[in-house]
Amino acid sequence: MVKDIKIPNIGEKVESGLVVGVLVNVGDTVAVDQPLLELETDKAVVEIPSPEKGRIAEILVKVDDEVKIGQVIARIEVAGEDEATPEPPAPAPKEEPAGEKPEAVPEDETEATEEEIDETAEEPPPSGALAPAAPSVRRLARELGADINRVTGTGPGGRISGDDVKAYVKKVMTGVRALKAGERAHPELPDFSRWGDITREKMSKIRTLTAAAMSQSWNVVTRVTQFDEADITELETFRTKYKKQILQAGGKLTITAILVKVLAAALQRFPRFNASLDLDANEIIYKNYYHIGIAVDTDRGLIVPVIRNADKKSIRELAVDLTDLGERTRNKKIKPDELEGGTFTISNQGGIGGTNFTPIVYWPQAAILGVSRSHSHPGHIGEHIESRTILPLALSYDHRIVDGADAARFLHWVVDALEHPLLLSLER
Repeated sequence: MVKDIKIPNIGEKVESGLVVGVLVNVGDTVAVDQPLLELETDKAVVEIPSPEKGRIAEILVKVDDEVKIGQVIARIEVAGEDEATPEPPAPAPKEEPAGEKPEAVPEDETEATEEEIDETAEEPPPSGALAPAAPSVRRLARELGADINRVTGTGPGGRISGDDVKAYVKKVMTGVRALKAGERAHPELPDFSRWGDITREKMSKIRTLTAAAMSQSWNVVTRVTQFDEADITELETFRTKYKKQILQAGGKLTITAILVKVLAAALQRFPRFNASLDLDANEIIYKNYYHIGIAVDTDRGLIVPVIRNADKKSIRELAVDLTDLGERTRNKKIKPDELEGGTFTISNQGGIGGTNFTPIVYWPQAAILGVSRSHSHPGHIGEHIESRTILPLALSYDHRIVDGADAARFLHWVVDALEHPLLLSLER
């Protein structure tokens, strides 16, 4: 019997992805849960497993194809069952006739009205060509009051997805001016080949979306950075004493693991650092949960998995979680929903080097802590001068939510907690 293999539901709000790897060939025999494809979404690279054991009869996609949840990607001959004719592929969607009544948008879609978006006039693209988008995407744009011709597509050939439409709407609603048809978002580059050889490399979907997210954060957040240093000499003694015990539990007792514990406590004492700004409602949204994002350096770019409910976990549990999340992120095993819901982020570059840096706040969060490489520095201990281990810290925050004095207090509290590690078990 021949069965269809479809893209399963791989995460909340994930509607489509880009095929970045086809791991099997027609005629291959595969087992249940054997990876068939690598799919890059706006959250992560995930493997699509086989739901059946059998022989691959047909592969319907290739690298760089954009596919949707539920789309048939292959067909498999299942051993030991009666042969059956495979279902024909679904016909390509047709353009809606002008004037057709659009379908209602599901309640969980981004909501907007024409009054919220003031650039709703339907103007044809300068070339007169139809914007590259499926009818369902055009319908979504109309429901949200957005001009499809003003939306920049991130798919192959500039194809516009539903996520692109919603990202455009969010930018307009948060005050980032939308571009008019034909208007460039940035200055035109010179022809670099005039001065020598060049090499071009297509940006991955993760890199493209990271660039868009960072640009949005830079444009939206009124960012200020507060610097401080922590004397972690005693903390390093603490880590040395307990690192074998944590290693036996399956984790690594890193500075980052301890920082997650400290920050979970700090966010409870300074709730504005665990908040978001809602300009439309003129409100500050305080989150009564503490999910800490950890920036992980991968060969695909920077990815930020999230440790949930960090306030309810011990340092041992946090160390194990961090080790697991880091390994699965680098090995493309992280799930899309494990990259969502962060309320505060840590970016630790200490393993790479550098004296300090100014991290960009990951909107809509209120703050991010940057950690640089520790260094030795002479310090007074009573009447003596000893070599001390100093850890540079940089707290970037949204000045619309947090005042400078509050940022200084917050970072001082974190420094104090790091300099007195015994308090971690007594009070944190």
